[in-house]
Amino acid sequence: MKRVFGEGFRIFFLAAGVIGAVAGLLWTYWVASGAGLLPVMQDIPTQWHAHEMIFGYGVAAVGGFFLTAVPNWTNTDGAKTAFVVTVFGLWLVGRLTVWSMPLLPPMTVMVLDLLFVPVLAVKILSQLLKRPKPQNMVFLTMLCALWVANGLVHLEWIGATDDTAATGLRAGLLALAGLIAVLGGRVTPAFTRNAMKRDGVPEAQWPQTPDWTQKVSMTLALGMPWVVMIAPPVIAGCWIGLLGLVQIPRQARWRGLATGKEPLIWSLHLSMALLALGLILWGLATFDIGTETAAIHVLGIGAVGGMTVAVMSRAALGHTGRPLTTSPAFSAVYALMAGAVVLRWIGQSEPLALVAAGVSWTTALVIFCVALWPIISRPRVDRG
Repeated sequence: MKRVFGEGFRIFFLAAGVIGAVAGLLWTYWVASGAGLLPVMQDIPTQWHAHEMIFGYGVAAVGGFFLTAVPNWTNTDGAKTAFVVTVFGLWLVGRLTVWSMPLLPPMTVMVLDLLFVPVLAVKILSQLLKRPKPQNMVFLTMLCALWVANGLVHLEWIGATDDTAATGLRAGLLALAGLIAVLGGRVTPAFTRNAMKRDGVPEAQWPQTPDWTQKVSMTLALGMPWVVMIAPPVIAGCWIGLLGLVQIPRQARWRGLATGKEPLIWSLHLSMALLALGLILWGLATFDIGTETAAIHVLGIGAVGGMTVAVMSRAALGHTGRPLTTSPAFSAVYALMAGAVVLRWIGQSEPLALVAAGVSWTTALVIFCVALWPIISRPRVDRG
């Protein structure tokens, strides 16, 4: 087990898969039967579901990514095993307390669930300051947004406010979407370019991104969760929709259709396309065109779910010295995640499809964990 805690991505990517699968299974059972297997699901099932997908699954994936990426960005040593164990313990305590509501005092749950992100952020800040670059430092604002959003949820749960949980959940999801808009906008064309270069594709056919779309995307993405928390819904909806629209010219020359034979690549393109779609749908829902629920799940499953499994699988392979080739298992994960988006959309009017969406999500993450385990539990292949 020491190896699993030796690098942040190992334990946190596994934790994300496990929490996503278990929470998905419990939610699917509730949808199918109306019975909550946890006490908290008998009181606030929808809020618990949203909270754990965002602040359980999503934040674990984000934590594993930053603990791995930031040392590479700054050419510093990664977090020591003791820190990884400590910060994972904080994340796990948060999950256990939230899952134990209402058996624990709400204030205790709030305090314990809000510990993880600040400790992670301080560690990341200490590493970023070794080689500070504005384009990397800005990610701290997104971690702050995630923490504040989670706090808004807990403020309602402890009875301090009347109606902040819904705002906090929306802001939390949009903070994750904002991270994907920025990070996905970097890695998707870059990884595509690398694959094309390797395959001998002429440089003129490599992905290109208009510079203005990068700058506008970053500005809108970084501000998005904060706008949702403080601005009127109409302004927030226009802001979100505009970020979605900017993705069209941004992604238009990424050559996504040329990546059909590379699951590690097309999964990134598909997730970014679903990010654009979900943001546009959210903006339209502000004006009663479509539903916000549909937009939320296109973002939550398609963009956040799809991008996280794609990046986690690629990062796990790359950081353990393994070839960047997709196994049948990971290919199935990407396909099942995409299928869950379609099924959840159909589930707006067909209850059986709603259950099937939960099954597809849960199955994807079970396969992900099974495929991930031999990668993270064994040494780097180039070290023996």
